[in-house]
Amino acid sequence: MFVQLVAAAPQGVVDDLFHLDIPPAEKIIRTIAVYLGILLIIRIAGKRLMAQMNSQDLVVVLLLSNVVQNAIIGNDNSLVGGLLGAAVLVLVNAGLDRWSLHSPRVAELLDGRPTEVVKDGVLDHRALAHVGMSPEELNNAIQKQGADSLSEVQRVALEPGGSITVELRPESRAATIGDLRRAVDALMARLEEHGQAGAGS
Repeated sequence: MFVQLVAAAPQGVVDDLFHLDIPPAEKIIRTIAVYLGILLIIRIAGKRLMAQMNSQDLVVVLLLSNVVQNAIIGNDNSLVGGLLGAAVLVLVNAGLDRWSLHSPRVAELLDGRPTEVVKDGVLDHRALAHVGMSPEELNNAIQKQGADSLSEVQRVALEPGGSITVELRPESRAATIGDLRRAVDALMARLEEHGQAGAGS
């Protein structure tokens, strides 16, 4: 069916669909260069862009694809060119993902390291400013984890992927069923020891 439609189409339409206006090698180089360039820009922009986008960040992300579109396609608007560019993007991204899985150094180069903004309940204002996060955003993050203040927090870090890791102090963490069972077992053992000591005397 598709072949019949193509055969019946005017020659100009067929050329627009399948004729590349730039060499395939140039298309591949353009796509890879733009991909790596955007990756670098996001890497430099920081983890905050990935963590909690405000309205300005959202506008940037929405416009980013339009800004670099011509850099990828050049003078080519063909169907084959678009599919080639898409395939190159998917393959390069998959290749970098696999490489980073097998190489911690590559993973660190691509994603970076976690940025610790709170340690032992003490806020690192310099680190917070470096990642572009406001104190209000930090407070919202720790409150979602059940903490009321920084004094209840052991550590807060902004991960490379943009997620926020909050570690509460042991005394501030909610008790699990396992914790309760261990506490009951310890109490029962102390009661038994006390009872045996009382019976021995």
